[in-house]
Amino acid sequence: MEIRRPADPIRTQTLNTETLRSHFMIDALFVPGEIKLYYVDIDRAVCGGAVPTDEPLSVEGHEIIHAETLCQNRELGILNIGANGTVSADGENYEMGNGDCLYLGRGTGTITLSSASADTPAEFYLLCYPARVTFPNKLLRKSEATPVHLGESNTANVRTIYKMIHPGNLETCQLVMGYTELAPGSVWNTMPTHLHERRSEIYLYYNVPEDATVMHFMGEPDNTRHMVLRNKQAILSPAWSIHSGCGTAPYSFVWGMGGENQEFDDMDWVPMSELR
Repeated sequence: MEIRRPADPIRTQTLNTETLRSHFMIDALFVPGEIKLYYVDIDRAVCGGAVPTDEPLSVEGHEIIHAETLCQNRELGILNIGANGTVSADGENYEMGNGDCLYLGRGTGTITLSSASADTPAEFYLLCYPARVTFPNKLLRKSEATPVHLGESNTANVRTIYKMIHPGNLETCQLVMGYTELAPGSVWNTMPTHLHERRSEIYLYYNVPEDATVMHFMGEPDNTRHMVLRNKQAILSPAWSIHSGCGTAPYSFVWGMGGENQEFDDMDWVPMSELR
């Protein structure tokens, strides 16, 4: 488990491109046959990726979080962005297709991940936050979700939002998680942009074509920065930072949040005239 301690807004203004990426971007999340986990010093999140191939992979605790199991004092969201796979949690199996999401509550012990085929493996994205109360485990399927359609073609941001781990679907301590798919011809996400003063967010960009990029915009509204991102790279977004992206082709992204408020619409919008 690698530790990431992102810079504060004052130091961020001084970072060059390479250092900025090392503070706020997470690469190499999805490595065949491995689990990659990162402890993030923003709301004490843990995010990671797992790609089981020939053998199942076990999710374990770490001395960084002083726990023998990952969910000993935490709640976990698992989203499959790959082919069919199975998550086994304390002996119960959850078969997951592409776009399916699993919530595992505080106190869940043994967690193993496997793929239906080693040649076309599942790709599990993991997002985990501290929890003080135990809520039931629950599998949320994409086919059962109620998609929300937003945006307009004249602003190139037609998109479909899938709220998976979210109030109304199930109760959690602080974890909120879902994903957005952009329509053909649309490239902007989260514009006009906004801040979340009461929670942090982690983005995972995926379904980005090999020859495409996403320009991710971050920083304070009057002192913005940008990073060039490619497929399956994640961005850490503190409460003080905007978060928005523009791609050279349509793409998808996972949004996951932790903090004191779970309301999806709790956003401090930034007028376009204030961006610098």
